[in-house]
Amino acid sequence: MPVNVGTIDQYARIVVGLALVAYALQDGLSIQGWHWVGLIGLVLLVTAFFKSCPLYTVLGFSSRRAHQ
Repeated sequence: MPVNVGTIDQYARIVVGLALVAYALQDGLSIQGWHWVGLIGLVLLVTAFFKSCPLYTVLGFSSRRAHQ
């Protein structure tokens, strides 16, 4: 997997991912209504951890600064 997530992008994914997971689990483990959307936060956390985003790869985009 190519590294294509920059540092600022990684931190933003962590913050938003944790917020979405907290939203999903605010009433416990029973996810009802729109709370399941908060589980998208898990995807953000995984992509931040591995510093690789499959969507970025498909689109040919990288938020990582090029090394000189």
